[in-house]
Amino acid sequence: MADRSRVDALEYHERTKHSPQSIRQSDHRLDFDTKPTPYKIYEELPTRSLTDDVSSIDYPALAAVAEPTADGALERRSGGDASTDLDREAVAALCHYAAGITKTIERSGREHHFRAAAATGALYHVDLYLVCGELGVGERALEAGVYHYDPQSNVLDVLREGDFRGMLASASAHDAVGEAPLTVVTTSTWWRNAWKYRERAFRHAFWDSGTVLANLLAVAHALDYRAEVVTGFADDAVADLLGVDPEREAPLELVPIGSGAGDAPPEPPTVEPIDPETAPLSAEVREYPLIHAAWRGGALEDSVAATEWRTDRPTGTIGTRGWRDGGDGGRDGVVDGSTTDGDPVPLEPVDHETASSRPLSATVRRRGSCREYEREAISLRKLSTVLDRAIRGPPLDVRRDDGPPLAFVDCYLIVNAVEDLESGAYQYHAGSSVGSEEEARVGETEETGEKGTLEPLHLGEYRREAGHLALDQRLGADAAACIYFLADIEAITDDVAFGDRGYRVAQLEAALTAGRLYLATYAHRRLGGTGLTFYDDLVTDFFAPRAEGQTPMFLYTIGRPA
Repeated sequence: MADRSRVDALEYHERTKHSPQSIRQSDHRLDFDTKPTPYKIYEELPTRSLTDDVSSIDYPALAAVAEPTADGALERRSGGDASTDLDREAVAALCHYAAGITKTIERSGREHHFRAAAATGALYHVDLYLVCGELGVGERALEAGVYHYDPQSNVLDVLREGDFRGMLASASAHDAVGEAPLTVVTTSTWWRNAWKYRERAFRHAFWDSGTVLANLLAVAHALDYRAEVVTGFADDAVADLLGVDPEREAPLELVPIGSGAGDAPPEPPTVEPIDPETAPLSAEVREYPLIHAAWRGGALEDSVAATEWRTDRPTGTIGTRGWRDGGDGGRDGVVDGSTTDGDPVPLEPVDHETASSRPLSATVRRRGSCREYEREAISLRKLSTVLDRAIRGPPLDVRRDDGPPLAFVDCYLIVNAVEDLESGAYQYHAGSSVGSEEEARVGETEETGEKGTLEPLHLGEYRREAGHLALDQRLGADAAACIYFLADIEAITDDVAFGDRGYRVAQLEAALTAGRLYLATYAHRRLGGTGLTFYDDLVTDFFAPRAEGQTPMFLYTIGRPA
């Protein structure tokens, strides 16, 4: 008998696709009387305050998002090992610039709070938990414990006292988690997103945690800390540590921050069950069993399963598509898929000396989700720079440092208005020489070799199609470019690859990269961007035959804000 508590990734994805017909036939209407709060509020837990005056981060945003490895350029910048001096002030900066309130706008007599990272529908269903040893000294010290970050009050809720890092190290079987003085755990509270998006909230868990993690990694690297994203761990063990019920709120990723913490973390105290009381999310909470079933379908039972999942798989890319005239992408090798004889267009990113130096903290505060574009062209150089810096590969536990920037998704563009670039559909191929931005910035090495390239797939004016594909939203038609990430989820979720948990990896690689696109965009004057949703199969058809067998994971648009 089939296990109804689990749904495989392919079935979930098919059941949650959008089409013009499904949108027309939907009877879903928003009930604002049951809209959930965007905050998780514990009723009676003790708290630890964070500084009200979070330090600015002067390191350039474009450099911070361009680090492709967990270590980034830390040794080259600091002249030694990565920093190990994590303290309460550093924790405050990490939390604030990843998930804190950075902007307040008054509309119709009400205050609306916006967070550091983009979130679908501004519903903010992703929370941060911290598991740490003793950090800092004196007034900047933070006791060992398990905490929840409350962005509304800017405090840490104390869930457990004591050093539980060993439990996370055991659950993940990952060296970096055992060596880090601090690990951040992301979760999604399903109802806070499902209120509007229903079963698609499982997709959005990785879209929205991806943009949060893009910020978190940028802040960590800018502050000289080692950081990477760990996607393989025993899910229920982590949920038990946090005291959450995966049917309502589930862990998504681990991010160990810092290294050189000294000896291995001590054996953790016994993890007694906890169920701290929280304020109601809304007057009514509706259950969507498909969300939890999809999460459960990719869950790992223990550390042995996590190790096997991470290591027992093919090396290299999975399901990506190569050039029409060479490469090793695709399930069966090279995929042609171009219907034009147009020449590839080499990108023209600016070098480190002339790149925008807008500080990371200022960029995070400036970042928004553009609500309207002017139909004005943006420069090829700016588009090139955004793509070049953002698509260098996020540090994931399942991605090789010496591999291509994108291991599980391909990047496609619809170009509507870019100077010196013909309108049409393109595939982006990252350059072969994209190293550390910091190396080039300090002048210790020189970037050589090929820059990224746009390969034309079919050329022509596609504004109308761009708007239609983006769920008939005008933003898609008005944007200077629409940047899609597509994946072959059948190949990624195959048992010889990542199984059903591979769906999470593909969604996350796309969303984390899109989060870096956000930051690279808003590092520039007069550029704006936003994510949109889409008609799944129509996007595949538009980029066919190259994208045959692939399906969209994320859509990011960029242009000139109105």
